[in-house]
Amino acid sequence: MYLLAFVLYRIMTTVIQKTVQKSLSSLLERCQSCSVIVSARQYNSDHTKHEGNKPRVLITGSLGQLGTGLASVMRKRYGVQNVFMSDIIKAPPNVAASGPYVFADILDFKRLQELIVTHSIDWIVHFSALLSAVGENNVPLAMRVNIEGLHNVLELSKQYKLKLFVPSTIGAFGPDSPRNPTPDLTIQRPRTIYGVSKVHAELMGEYYFHRFGMDFRSLRFPGVISADTNPGGGTTDYAVHIFHDALQTGDFTSFLRRDTRLPMMYIDDCLRSVVQFMEIPSNQLKQRTYNVTAMSFTPEELVAEVRKHVPHLKANYEPDSRQKIADTWPEVFDDSNARADWGWKHEYDIKGLCDIMFEKLRPVYDTESNPDNASSKDGKQKRTAA
Repeated sequence: MYLLAFVLYRIMTTVIQKTVQKSLSSLLERCQSCSVIVSARQYNSDHTKHEGNKPRVLITGSLGQLGTGLASVMRKRYGVQNVFMSDIIKAPPNVAASGPYVFADILDFKRLQELIVTHSIDWIVHFSALLSAVGENNVPLAMRVNIEGLHNVLELSKQYKLKLFVPSTIGAFGPDSPRNPTPDLTIQRPRTIYGVSKVHAELMGEYYFHRFGMDFRSLRFPGVISADTNPGGGTTDYAVHIFHDALQTGDFTSFLRRDTRLPMMYIDDCLRSVVQFMEIPSNQLKQRTYNVTAMSFTPEELVAEVRKHVPHLKANYEPDSRQKIADTWPEVFDDSNARADWGWKHEYDIKGLCDIMFEKLRPVYDTESNPDNASSKDGKQKRTAA
């Protein structure tokens, strides 16, 4: 009898414990859900307290080729304190002094969420990505950064009703795509992890737009040429190296064949296209992803234009692994839809590109050859361009 009573006691105790645990778990889940709702409500309440109607912008991966320049353009337009640069490395002194800079790992969902809520962010410009050549050398990392990071900003943009810009690329096309010209809507099927991740971003962004009404926007950029930052491991980087080599040694070696035609644009045009595109009302856009470009040229054609500034330039052509990538990319970009739908128009052609690049870089290398005449400003330029 005592044994039977003891067994019944243990059974009842176990059942009660499990019931209590289940009830507590359910209560905890509801509390966590309520916490998220309260957080979102608090965000939406704070969201309307900006000075004027200027957007507050978070730029991820902002220490890359485009981020620093875009932050400068947007700060002039929207106010210094409204544009937050972010990355996973320590900011150089000039960047740290120029305006708000925060640490943000795009693989850390909670940290991104904290930044959005704390700073009442309206727009995310998502530049964090591994480029084509770098991505091929580390595919697992490229998948994490380019795909998992994208998923984080998509979900947060949906949750907090943000406007999200994710750049795409000529690398989103492949060998089966028409190459001359390449329209907005065509078969893509790229063969690099960089290109695959960008097609994934385009499609996921369009899905979030149609499914959840999230304001997703993307521009497919060609090769972007700049005097202010170092090349970032892309297949079009020869078009940046040539200007430094022309002024430094007079001897240039292209890692692409002399006849490899690719679309290009100068960075000022690129940054202007982003700001212009982001300011267009959503209901005026007929699509969420557009091609934008300015010019197309080959290494040989660029060498000929550079020689108008540096006549003694020697050019060699030694194609490497990047040639296979370039052979799958567009030769000429059709951006007629961007020009028709929201008024896109470039300012720099190949001549204007060379003029501005030498205007910016020549003083840097003149300073290197005459250090006694260098001003502090020239020294700063030299460190930036080196």
